[in-house]
Amino acid sequence: MENISIIILFLFVLFTLLGTGVWVGLALMGVAWVGMELFTSRPVGDVMLTTIWSASSSWTLTALPMFVWMGEILYRTRLSEDMFRGLSPWMARLPGGLVHTNIVGCTVFAAVSGSSAATLTTVGKMSIPELRKRNYPEKMVIGTLAGAATLGLMIPPSLTLIVYGVTINESITKLFFAGILPGLALAVMFMGYVAIYARIAKDWHPDAEPPMTFGEKLRNSRFLLPVICLILLVIGSMYLGFATATEAAAFGVIGSLLLAAGQGSLNWSTFSQSLMGATRTSAMIALILAGAAFLSLSMGFTGLPRGLADLIAAWELSRFELLMVLLAFYIVLGCFLDGISSVVLTMAVVEPMVREAGIDLIWFGIFIVVVVEMAQITPPIGFNLFVLQGMTEHEMSFIARAAIPMFLIMVLMVFVLIAFPELATWLPDNMRGRPG
Repeated sequence: MENISIIILFLFVLFTLLGTGVWVGLALMGVAWVGMELFTSRPVGDVMLTTIWSASSSWTLTALPMFVWMGEILYRTRLSEDMFRGLSPWMARLPGGLVHTNIVGCTVFAAVSGSSAATLTTVGKMSIPELRKRNYPEKMVIGTLAGAATLGLMIPPSLTLIVYGVTINESITKLFFAGILPGLALAVMFMGYVAIYARIAKDWHPDAEPPMTFGEKLRNSRFLLPVICLILLVIGSMYLGFATATEAAAFGVIGSLLLAAGQGSLNWSTFSQSLMGATRTSAMIALILAGAAFLSLSMGFTGLPRGLADLIAAWELSRFELLMVLLAFYIVLGCFLDGISSVVLTMAVVEPMVREAGIDLIWFGIFIVVVVEMAQITPPIGFNLFVLQGMTEHEMSFIARAAIPMFLIMVLMVFVLIAFPELATWLPDNMRGRPG
């Protein structure tokens, strides 16, 4: 009963602060401050400063701003146009046609971005006008883009996996490789849905693409070479053991600068804009992580994480039942918080439960990412929905309805992960990379 009272107090303070427009990171610090004042006699200021410094000075966290910067640089290049030109000849003959460029394009850009929003904006700014011009159904154009852009959270380099790894002190490199096969499997499931829809839907009447010879397709594929080389540089250097995640991030930044320079899109304006964009995003995430670290310490003084873990252990749930409870919990939480905030806010409570149940923490990181991906397309604050609303000027209700099939496919992906855990654990168990 005492634990329930503490939870209600923390939630009341948190949502009061968030409701008044306080930044998420500062709101977490405010909740932690209240907890420290009520449940310990230690000087709050000293504890807060020490905790925030420790959370902000992690070497592992260095990878995050560099991967963000890499995505920001690429966002300002002609990458989206080149990807569409390179992919469209191969996608045109598939059931579902050029809608597949949304999914494959997001999958490719996710491998050099790490951000769902950057993936959505980069691919969408080129694919939406082109697909509209060819009379593809609007709800499929919008829905597939909303869903496939979430792959930026799973396919390495994933910002969410970096934050998760830092929070639970797990290898970032292993988490990256755990996300590759599930990310590709989810992309294939999205493409399967598009193919089935194209066969049975009555509103599917896109304009036919002009035929191209095999040689012409190969010539167009040259536009994909720069981004493929960048992917091989970043992911290959980690898999072969040449680099940790942090070192691979540095390679990625250098590679993206060279790519932008080669395209002629690198000038002082784009360089400074990419640097400032990366600084803002990284500072926001760092503030959230610092607030979450302070909140975790504060909750530790209350005994809340251990108490809740013991309570759930007393329910004697099976692993599957525990995962279903967490699935429902994160879906609800995702309606009100962004993915990174959801992860760092809950790990202090959830991690002991997961360890107690004997669930592999690398596998659980992928489980969390799939559920966080759902949060990107669930109203009222699904971030991808807002980005798409700005790009397309559709009503939020239309975009949310278009994204529902993608949401359901992600739910199905959770059960695929539970049934086949090796999908997430095989690559990290067999990699040769250095820890990091």
